[in-house]
Amino acid sequence: MKVRLHDIRKFLPRKFALPANDLLRDLVYRRLWSSILISSVGAQVTMLALPLTAAILLHAAPTQMGLLVAMETLPFVLFSLPSGVLLDRIRKLPVYIVGESCLAMIVASVPLAWWMGWLSMTWLYVVSFVIGAINTTAGTAAQIVLTQVVPRERLVEAHAKNALASSGAEVSGPAAAGALIKLVGAPVALLLDAVLLLLSATILRRVRVADHPGPQTDVHFWRDLKLGVRFVIGKSILVSLAVTVGLWQLCYNAALVVQILFATRILGLSEHAIGLCYTGMGIGTILASVYGHRISRRLGPGPCLVTGVAICAAGWLALAFAPANAIGVAAFVLMLMCFSVGGVLIFINLLALRQAVTPAPLLGRMTSTMRWLMLIPAGPGALIGGWIGEHFGLRYSLGFAGISALLVAAGAWWNPVIRAIRILPRIEGVHRAPDPLMPCVSEH
Repeated sequence: MKVRLHDIRKFLPRKFALPANDLLRDLVYRRLWSSILISSVGAQVTMLALPLTAAILLHAAPTQMGLLVAMETLPFVLFSLPSGVLLDRIRKLPVYIVGESCLAMIVASVPLAWWMGWLSMTWLYVVSFVIGAINTTAGTAAQIVLTQVVPRERLVEAHAKNALASSGAEVSGPAAAGALIKLVGAPVALLLDAVLLLLSATILRRVRVADHPGPQTDVHFWRDLKLGVRFVIGKSILVSLAVTVGLWQLCYNAALVVQILFATRILGLSEHAIGLCYTGMGIGTILASVYGHRISRRLGPGPCLVTGVAICAAGWLALAFAPANAIGVAAFVLMLMCFSVGGVLIFINLLALRQAVTPAPLLGRMTSTMRWLMLIPAGPGALIGGWIGEHFGLRYSLGFAGISALLVAAGAWWNPVIRAIRILPRIEGVHRAPDPLMPCVSEH
């Protein structure tokens, strides 16, 4: 007997029904959201399996972990600006789909290399670099695709819902990933991510968006690239956001390179135990995704972003001073939760703000320029964190990240541009199409 979705909804409690203007009622956005959810589940496997492969299987030193993270950020510095020029001339959705498929292949190469007996840190560096190169273009395309699906005035809400999709994966994904890694080994577990990435790409092929690339006449690469850079530099709000989040990236990467080493070598946690701890990250993401939009409306996007930086700092400092016992394990979970809460508050506001002030023809170049500026400090941050961890101890890397992030939050708060952002700005003089998901409002 065929059961229709409409028939099932009649038996659901009203409290589970979506509001009339909820974004998930839109079929196109729902497919995009589903793709994000599925790829996020796979990302949880890679997030644990790749560094665990380096730390446990290949016995990587802190400086090698720092180089591994730096290799993933290097392509953003090399390719981000030219990719923005390219994206403003072509359709973005196909780039997003091809990127998901290519990620599946490079992730699957790790278990293949392990099976053939030539897996090494050098190959992991190559894999990290290629992942970064794909994300440089496909990741930018994914952000632009969202603006083609969701009205600009609802971007904070959309980014919060996207974070909620990721949080669902973060709650159940790490524990399952940790158990899978312990059962079959970190390299083999990466095959699951490859399969899920291919499934995500399949869903994206059914997404239909109104994509109108810029005109192909009078094309000049360097002139167009400079136009995108000048647009970003000419807007104080974008410059302030790039500086703040760029410095936060330095702190984050300094902490990131040592947190798995801290869990395995200081706290003595197994792969499965680490996966269970990472569930705290999912809980934090859920809390921030559910309440982040409300907090942003209450505080304003600027102060909300600064709050996110401060919360991340508190988590890194808590772990830096935690003892190597059960309290330390609790501090590790707390650190992951603080990072996820702070990260969501930072990025739902950052992405919405920069997309809200940028005309559609410049979205590709703006996004790539902003990512370029923000990720320039990420590589040095990873190398600094690894160097401090190897020469002074892993706690000092976490302490450096926490104290530096507190200084970044203080500096951002005293920046009048960021502190003054209380509502989502609009592009002056640009007519906005009505939102089909919003209820009709008559004006008199």
